[in-house]
Amino acid sequence: MLSETKVDFDLALRALADVNRRAILRVIRTSPRPVGVIAKEVELSQQTTSHHLGVLRNAGLALGTREGTRHLYAIDTDGLAAVRSYLDDFWPSRLADLKTAVESRQEGPHG
Repeated sequence: MLSETKVDFDLALRALADVNRRAILRVIRTSPRPVGVIAKEVELSQQTTSHHLGVLRNAGLALGTREGTRHLYAIDTDGLAAVRSYLDDFWPSRLADLKTAVESRQEGPHG
């Protein structure tokens, strides 16, 4: 079930800020899993796990599919790629600032 992912970066970053949601993403990163299995792995109730999965889905970081009567959840790699790309945009300016700081120290009185 692949679809064009639209990521709300505020929602995605808030979702990633929660330790339980990051744990859930680690569980589903290798293959789709049902809520019960995820809940057991992260040691949360199924209700709490379902809530966190809903947040991850709304943030564009997880996908839910049906297999018979089971709901399976997996990482939305497109959503994570979009978040990574968003964060990568911050690095060039930070590296330029670091370069400027280092160069200004070298040009200072202590050379």
